[in-house]
Amino acid sequence: MSHTFDEISQQLKRRHRKSARLKWISMGSLGLAGLFLVLFFADMLTKGLPAFQQAYVQVEINYTEEAATDGRQAFDEELLPIISRTMVRVIPMELRNNPGMIGTSEEQWVLATSEVDQYLKGHRNRLSTEQQETIDALVESGKVDLRFNKTFFTNGDSKIAEYAGILSAVVGTVMTMIVTLAISFPIGVMTAVYLEEFAPDNRFTQAIEININNLAAIPSILFGLLGLAIFINFFGVPRSSPLAGGMTLALMTLPVIIISTRTALRSVPDSIRHAAFGVGCSRWQVVRDHVLPLAMPGIMTGSIIGLAQAMGETAPLIIVGMVAFIPDVSASFTEAATVLPAQIFTWSGEPEQAFVEKTAGGILVLLTILISLNAFAVVLRKKFERRW
Repeated sequence: MSHTFDEISQQLKRRHRKSARLKWISMGSLGLAGLFLVLFFADMLTKGLPAFQQAYVQVEINYTEEAATDGRQAFDEELLPIISRTMVRVIPMELRNNPGMIGTSEEQWVLATSEVDQYLKGHRNRLSTEQQETIDALVESGKVDLRFNKTFFTNGDSKIAEYAGILSAVVGTVMTMIVTLAISFPIGVMTAVYLEEFAPDNRFTQAIEININNLAAIPSILFGLLGLAIFINFFGVPRSSPLAGGMTLALMTLPVIIISTRTALRSVPDSIRHAAFGVGCSRWQVVRDHVLPLAMPGIMTGSIIGLAQAMGETAPLIIVGMVAFIPDVSASFTEAATVLPAQIFTWSGEPEQAFVEKTAGGILVLLTILISLNAFAVVLRKKFERRW
């Protein structure tokens, strides 16, 4: 059936209008996603940046004999409500270790309470009117100040908000990632090499490939249940340890590494393999000396992205107990530890206002690490990538 020129023109106009609508809808979706991303980062920066500052107060410390048994005796009674309890507790310990300090005094900048910190930052607090007036007078005299919060990076978790930090969580995260990398990388790469270069194409290997792809898509909490059932309950791996957490995350990371490694191996042209076979190399020599070195940038990129994904996981680690209160840095892979995502989760459930900004501050630190890892993977791929 023939169409007139006008009918064809109308059809083309309708197609162009549909194409234009699709274009604008796509651009709108992209802009909306970008807006949400900007709002997310703005909210995190607004709430998290204050966590990197902490209130300090300059006080006179009197090292008396009474202070050796009761740290409160070392401070002016009027200033005690605004001084952190951690500073009061440390005085008797200092005097026991250095008895010669008894009878002396000194002025020192000490940690203020979280309520003072929140008051100086303009946030909700529970200070009385008299305490606020005292703080205002100290601010005018230069004896109260907001300084860089080094305790946030040098201390572990604490029930005292102003003394809580991320050191133990960061060390636990590093130890967990070491176990994850040590298990998942060699097993994942060797599995991918076998499936891609050695395994016959039959129903058995096809079933394995389907299951690997399915494992990459299942909820991460199921890996936590698997780790709890196998590693902890069956093999007796210590609960809450970096060893248990790392082995659990290794299960979750394996499919990602296998898939990315197979993709990297497929990107190596067959002409490389044929040339190696042509000079008398065995199949293993072809893979070891020619294919793997050329595919290694892609393998490293996929592995780094897989580890970055594992580093941000919380659900499987909660199942294996890595959400415990850990104030001290773990000394071994079998001791109880926590990780940064679990630490953030714990702080988010605390009732004190000061933990809100510590939660956001921890998220900023975690985001910085994850973005850095992903950026490193991109740079690594760009630097060593070869186009054939």
